[in-house]
Amino acid sequence: MSLSRSLAAALALGLSAGAAFAQDAAPLVTVVTADHPQTQLMAMVLTSQAAQQGHAVRVLLCGPGGDMALADGPEGVTAPQPPMGASPQGLLTQLIANGATVEVCAIYLPGLGADASVLIEGVTVAQPPAMAAAMAAEGSIVWSF
Repeated sequence: MSLSRSLAAALALGLSAGAAFAQDAAPLVTVVTADHPQTQLMAMVLTSQAAQQGHAVRVLLCGPGGDMALADGPEGVTAPQPPMGASPQGLLTQLIANGATVEVCAIYLPGLGADASVLIEGVTVAQPPAMAAAMAAEGSIVWSF
């Protein structure tokens, strides 16, 4: 089976299995700091799968990962990638549309010399006390890419 068919089958299975996993699904915090578009995309694929399986999803974007949230993001975050033609930012916007909370690190925008107006719709600036509480909450799952 080709890689694209395998990925398509896995995505379809995730959609049908989502309801079965919805009960008792721990909250998930995905932290993306990677600068490589393929790593960013895979982080969004896996996070999307977790959301479809019933996990409440929160995404924290820091450093180069924060570029995924820029309205005028670099080509690496917006360009379609094989095998499905998806981009990191495209899957991020789908997560937002499906109810995920997406935030950039509190120091990301000051580091750019910018304000929240440069972010795509649905992305906010993380408040460190709230993010720390979400990451440290009993039962929370934290993934880092």
